[in-house]
Amino acid sequence: MKKTLIYLFTIAIAFSCTDDYTVVDSTNESKAIHPRFNIAEVENFSMKLPEQNSSFAKKSTSASESSASQFMETINAELGNQGMSIQLNAIEYYSSDGMGNTVFFNNRGNKQLSGDFVPGDPRRGGFNDIAYARDGTEGATASGLTQAQTDGAILRAMNTWDNVSCSNGLDLTNIGSSPFDLGYVEALVTGGAQGSFFFTDLMHSGFNTTVTDAVFGPGSSVLGVTFTFNWIDDSTGNPSDIDNNGKEDVAFRDIYYNDSFSWAIGSTFDVETVVLHETGHGLSQGHFGKLSQTNSNGKFHFSPRAVMNAGYTGVQTTIGATDNAGHCSNWGQWPNN
Repeated sequence: MKKTLIYLFTIAIAFSCTDDYTVVDSTNESKAIHPRFNIAEVENFSMKLPEQNSSFAKKSTSASESSASQFMETINAELGNQGMSIQLNAIEYYSSDGMGNTVFFNNRGNKQLSGDFVPGDPRRGGFNDIAYARDGTEGATASGLTQAQTDGAILRAMNTWDNVSCSNGLDLTNIGSSPFDLGYVEALVTGGAQGSFFFTDLMHSGFNTTVTDAVFGPGSSVLGVTFTFNWIDDSTGNPSDIDNNGKEDVAFRDIYYNDSFSWAIGSTFDVETVVLHETGHGLSQGHFGKLSQTNSNGKFHFSPRAVMNAGYTGVQTTIGATDNAGHCSNWGQWPNN
């Protein structure tokens, strides 16, 4: 029988933050961690994935669909070998050169964004809100930003999406900043040496080069990347659709920021802008906008310019009309989808 993972943040740990948490005693499972959570038990949970050698060797090539597809195949083969009820289904990356893209698992069929969270999904604890967390250990950047600065940018971006008026039924619940190295994909590519196998709905898993280098190679143009994991139907081995809405059921999304860039607040490369974009993916939006390039100066242009353009075009910290429309189509009726 495959293992189903239900909100795995909560095994004998609590986030060190001011977001209504109570310290957890692993010998007393009745203690509350957060009003939305119960302590989950996972029997003999162990992920023994390949060491970062042949399978996850750092590539010397730039970001490409082939490298991301190969990465997904490796991950999903191992998840299948481990009998896990999740599958890596999409990698959406945002680039500094306008060439960001979305790569889906190779047996998925069409390239339409067709995965969503399920309201009240029992595999996510039965909740209707979407929980998000921040890595409290990898917020400081090599370019000199502090943990507090990037945390502030993440919270501002999350509040921007939370305040979109058409989605009043959607609550984005901040479950805090982790005192440990957060990151499911980071744990996969390092065999558990970094990151964590615990997850919640949306994870801002820090600024590092471990993940982007493993997928795209050192020196890539990828600023940020969102990994979407779907639930698998144990009886068929295919992505599940328990609410029969024609969309695959999202388990969680794991977001990373490439620390090889010179990150900034309010100028290029602006943390809040990139977080706003990646959170859009976290909330089921895909890329859109027409890309063009001026031959004389090599500059990229998008029509329309929007947060969800595939490439970075400067500071954008507000939701435009096209971004708003995409968000409303996903969340306007939530939780009565």
